[in-house]
Amino acid sequence: MRVGRIPYLNCAPVYGAVDRGIVSLEADLVSGIPSSLNRGMSDGTLDVSVISAVEYAREAGKYLLLPDLAISCDGPVRSVMLFSTRPASELDGQQVMVSRSSMTSVVLLDLLFEHVWKASPSFVPGDAEADDLLRDQAPVAARLVIGDAALMLRHPAHPVAESHGQHYPFVYDLGAEWKAWTGLPFVFAVWAARRDVSVRSALGVHAALIESRNWGLAHLDRIADEAAAACRLPSTIIHEYLSGLDYGLGLQYLDGLSEFFRRLERAGKVPQGKLVFLPAA
Repeated sequence: MRVGRIPYLNCAPVYGAVDRGIVSLEADLVSGIPSSLNRGMSDGTLDVSVISAVEYAREAGKYLLLPDLAISCDGPVRSVMLFSTRPASELDGQQVMVSRSSMTSVVLLDLLFEHVWKASPSFVPGDAEADDLLRDQAPVAARLVIGDAALMLRHPAHPVAESHGQHYPFVYDLGAEWKAWTGLPFVFAVWAARRDVSVRSALGVHAALIESRNWGLAHLDRIADEAAAACRLPSTIIHEYLSGLDYGLGLQYLDGLSEFFRRLERAGKVPQGKLVFLPAA
């Protein structure tokens, strides 16, 4: 079994006990940015993985959702941010750099521009990693930044924020914007198994990830403390971030996910589909 993981802080609680040898996962872990894991699942080089919610919607016939596993927020997400030189409603015709890493974030941003901010900017694919932010000395009108780099750019004491934060006085949290628009939580990523993988093997991975996730949520202080040095962020900021995410897929989050998919279907961005879960053995 080949199991995908995102090397961002937001996945740390799910793999926390697996990483520390507390929970055994009978599989090879493969790290990659969200777009890379999406490709791996689509082409069959991965068997089970966290994938973008939009990847599931576009290729639902290939996948089965793993129950009670997702990366979601009910309000601010803190790591999917639009940093802008001007109000979002004034970005009509302007270039907005969007992350190559995250399909769901870009599609959500597109919906927000069309329906909330009533503007039509030009999306330019780019990179959101911290090293790229430090190299890029010419700010665009706005940029979508995801993952750890978004946390770094938001924190005033981090080198990335010191060099670039002043360029972007207008900051929008996409999780909070979706909540204000719809009143619903937002699901950025789900875990899925390919339909051609044995149910028994996929259930084994699922059980290990649930056990590891539960351990991680019970030890967020430890995870935050250990991650602080690598990210050059205070552990309190990391703990606040991780504790603000939801790693289950409860009914209210399924409502948010379904509503997102309905809006994408109406916009012609994904085919009509349905949520299909991994069955019990």
